[in-house]
Amino acid sequence: MPYIDIVVHPTPMATRSRIGIELSDGSVLSAYHHWDGYPSWLGRILKTHYNSYDQAAELIDGGDMSSAWTNAGFNNETVTQGPLYYSQRGENTPPRHDANLNEYLSEGEEYAYLFTNGEWVCYDMHSSTHPSCKKQIEIPSGALAV
Repeated sequence: MPYIDIVVHPTPMATRSRIGIELSDGSVLSAYHHWDGYPSWLGRILKTHYNSYDQAAELIDGGDMSSAWTNAGFNNETVTQGPLYYSQRGENTPPRHDANLNEYLSEGEEYAYLFTNGEWVCYDMHSSTHPSCKKQIEIPSGALAV
């Protein structure tokens, strides 16, 4: 039997998340975030670089993104540090508007972040299939990517 050399290339995995901001009427405006959505990275990035209502709103206004904080563009070129939006590669992915928190938490991302009452809150979307039972988890402290 002939020898077959198989090369397996690991597929990069994403930790998908959603970043939202609670509006005055209780609705939520949000954007999809593709890479590194776990609390020890994205949670800390949000707390470090987007820790006011205006900063959070500006981040979300850009729409869906690959990353909230990077210095590499889609072709690995060096760019100014900040978010990497899908619109930068020509996609039309505006923020999503949900009527309330339960609707916001009903999607399939692994983590959901919400800027509410002047701070970031993280929900573990693995904890339950029902939006009202999503477990709120702690975002680790400490500045990141300063």
